Amino acid sequence: MTIRIMETGDLAGAAEVHADAFTRQTQSQQWLECNLNAAPRFLCYVCEEQGKIIGYIIWAQKSGFRPEAVMEVEQLAVHPEHQCQGVGKRLINESLPLVRQALAEQDSVLKHVIVSTRADNHAQKLYRDTLDAEVEATLTNLYSADEVLMVARHVQP
Repeated sequence: MTIRIMETGDLAGAAEVHADAFTRQTQSQQWLECNLNAAPRFLCYVCEEQGKIIGYIIWAQKSGFRPEAVMEVEQLAVHPEHQCQGVGKRLINESLPLVRQALAEQDSVLKHVIVSTRADNHAQKLYRDTLDAEVEATLTNLYSADEVLMVARHVQP
């Protein structure tokens, strides 16, 4: 299993993951392509296993380019056949140093990480365990249900 920067050639495979992981969302390839094309505001990484994309993570810089960046886990997706196998954890843990490197190249450091997810999503545990993120707010009926905003303050290397 390899975590690496997403490339244009990965879009079709990542779009399959998106479509299978987020069944209420549409236009998967277009969604991923516009994020990929918005670098360095959006930093996109894939998880590849035996030549197949099985997951991806999109990090977003919030509120402009700053000396101390607040990054958001914009979207993390793992193909349903590979969920609960540590892929999401590896996507976070192995892409985070790449995010720090990208920030350093623009003379910035990571200050905090924010994540929003459905209030009933078991991924909250993943964000707590990998980032030490804690729920700071609940937004009622935002997308398809209540959404929680989690913040990891002063994320350690």
